[in-house]
This record gives sequence, structure tokens and C-alpha cells, in this order.
Amino acid sequence: MKLKKLCTALAAALVTAAFAQVNVVSTQLRPVQEIEKVRTVLIKDAKPEINWIGEDPNTYNTRLMAESQASSGKVHVTIALDTELSPLNAAGALQDVDDVMGRLANREWSSASKDLAKMGGNNTRFIPFLTNTFQMAANKKALQYLPQGANINNLTWAQTIQWAKNMKAATGEDKFGLPGGPSGLIHRFFQGYALPAYTGGVVRNFKGADAEKMWADLKDLWTVTNKRSTSYNAMEEPLKTGEVWVAFDHTARLLPALNDKPDDFVAFPAPSGPKGRFFMPVISGLAIPKNTPDRAASEAAIAHLTSPAVQAAALREVGWFPTVKTEIGSLPRGVQIAAIGVGQTFSAPGARGALLPSGLGAKNGEFNKVFIDSFQRIMCATKI
Repeated sequence: MKLKKLCTALAAALVTAAFAQVNVVSTQLRPVQEIEKVRTVLIKDAKPEINWIGEDPNTYNTRLMAESQASSGKVHVTIALDTELSPLNAAGALQDVDDVMGRLANREWSSASKDLAKMGGNNTRFIPFLTNTFQMAANKKALQYLPQGANINNLTWAQTIQWAKNMKAATGEDKFGLPGGPSGLIHRFFQGYALPAYTGGVVRNFKGADAEKMWADLKDLWTVTNKRSTSYNAMEEPLKTGEVWVAFDHTARLLPALNDKPDDFVAFPAPSGPKGRFFMPVISGLAIPKNTPDRAASEAAIAHLTSPAVQAAALREVGWFPTVKTEIGSLPRGVQIAAIGVGQTFSAPGARGALLPSGLGAKNGEFNKVFIDSFQRIMCATKI
């Protein structure tokens, strides 16, 4: 037993000595507050040391494709959404990681996440990292203005619009808000929630009478939406200050407000429309580039980032949910509120996932811009 421990310690020491730093390029956890938590909490004790490099999703594909074609790679691990990894996988820029999944057999991933990790093939192409979605949050002051008979966990768009109008009538202020700033995620609001709820789809259904009805209803909502929404990159501050009482955003971007004032807020699913209730499930994966500088270093970083302790810390610190079975113990109350909201979103009556088309690559920014441009031209003249 002593010999085994000695060998294990020696192997760990050799790995640490051989790989002074592991380069991890990530499209996720890039905002200043999040990357600070990554560096000071999530990767603080990683052995070998992890060098976390944030990469804009619009330039990610170009960078990783260039990396894959270099004679010698510099990226050990890349973290991105499954849709962002798809074009790299199609181009043969990622390694199979079935063996890594096998060596991490003590982790418990859901069968759904394991299937997604195969990206439509027979082999595992990424290790599931974290998952999340978007949801709504409301100051409890707003609840008294809900339309009569409305259930906050089963709202329709018509009820939501009326709710915003009721708040305006009572307070004289526009208390509904959206993340429409330069780095806000308002395009996800249209792509994963509003448009499919009215049309049943995103791309083929972009034009038509159902889509026109959506834009007409949202234009009605815009009349009672805080016009500073065109400058909100995240909804945490408007919620905390009370400038906005009801908001839509990514769970991670709502979490600071929920944590700061847990007694003030509730979280709940986005509304349903004529074609049902849709939501956008988000899963990020850990992939190994085909020409990683050293695969053992890549695996060491993946093992650290998928450990139950780090997964629990990610939920606590940045509001991203574990993909492995994790004992999260006593969560802060704000995180509990977010967790309840995510649970309600996934289990809401008739809820259906709205997945973005894969393989957009460098066209991802152009695809998003279509929705943002439509928003600008239809609902407001202010340039985002």
C-alpha cells in the first residue's frame, strides 16, 4: 500500500514537473466577474497549472482551425458549446476521448449528456463540462401586478405583456427589461424562446404570419419595456437597483442579483406562446485538439475541471450547473433560487428544447446579427 501511494505521488510529481502550464481556450466563462471566479476558485489548485484563455465565439472557429493546421499546437484543451465544437469535429480537428471518459469512470454523467458528447457519431468527441439555460427573474414587488389567475411558472406571452402593462400603470415606470446591450444575450431571447414559441421553429420559421404575430406582440411589450434595455449587457444590476422588476437573461447573469438579495427575487420559466413553451438548453464540452502539445496534460486539466468539487464550485460561484452527479450540500439561497428556476424551466408543462443550428462556424455572428437587426428595425430606432 505504501509503495502504491509512493508511485502515485511520484507520477503526480512527474506530471507537474513536465507540464508547467496547460493552455485552455474557452468561449465560456469570459465576463470579467466569471473569469475572476475561474482563476481564483475553479482552477486555483489545478495541477499542473491551468492558463485560462477566453476567446470570442465569433473568432473561435478561425483560431482553432488555424491551430489544428499548425505543425505544433499550443492549446491543450478547448471549452465551447456543443454547437461551437461541431464544425471543428466535422473538420477532424478534435480527438476521440472515449478513453478519457473511461478513465473518469468514477464520474456520473447523464445518458443524455453522453449522447450529446458523441456529436451524432459513435465516439465521444468531448467531455461534458457544465450546463445551463436562460430563465426569468422577478422582484417580489412585481408579483402583486400579475394578471388575475396567472401562474408565474406557467405564464403565456399575453399574460406577460399584460403584467408589464400593469406594472407601468401602477408605478409610472417601465419595469420589464431585456439584455439588449453590446454584449447582451438578447438574440438568445428571440432564438430560443420567443420565435419558437410563436412559430414552432427558428430558421425555416423566421418569416411568415406566425413570426409577424410574434414581432407585433413584442413591439407591444416594448412600449412598456425599460428603454435602457438597449444598454443592459446583463440584468443583474437593473434588478438589484430596482430599475427593472422583471427580466430575462442567462442564469449565470441573473445569479449575482439572486445571491445579493435572495429575499427579493423569484426565478421562473419564460412564457409559452401559440406553439408551446420552448427553452434553450446549453451544454459546454471539454475537447482535446488533434495536435495538443501533450495529451497527458490535457487529460489532467479535464480531470480537474470535471471533479465533483470543481463542478459544485462552478454552480456556487458562477451559476453553471454540473454535468456530473455532484453533492452540492448547502447552497447559498440565491443559488437555490436559480436552481429552482432551472428545474421549473426544464420541467414546465410541454417544455421543448430549442437547439441552434450546428456548423455555423465563422457565420455564427452573422446569424445572431439577423435577430438583433430585426429587433432594432421593428421595435426601436436605437442602435444596439
